[in-house]
Amino acid sequence: MAYRSTWLGLALAVLATWRMTHLLVHEDGPWNVITRLRRRAGDGFWGQLMDCFYCASLWISAIAALTVARSWWEWALYWLAISGAACILERSGRKEI
Repeated sequence: MAYRSTWLGLALAVLATWRMTHLLVHEDGPWNVITRLRRRAGDGFWGQLMDCFYCASLWISAIAALTVARSWWEWALYWLAISGAACILERSGRKEI
């Protein structure tokens, strides 16, 4: 489902990607659901994916890009742009010590 306003769709996709990625990588989730999922994933591919914001944002943004892209080449551009923007948001919220 493509949004009528590409800018609005892109902004929503970026925010949704950041939120879902932050939940999976940095939070316990409601009733510790994400913590249990992380434990169950172990040290394999899925466990490592849940430890790295940048890696997880690539997979989540691939799905989010489907909401704004109208062709496969647009999807590829939006995929990387959404992930990049989510990573910028993540870095901007960090406290440097």
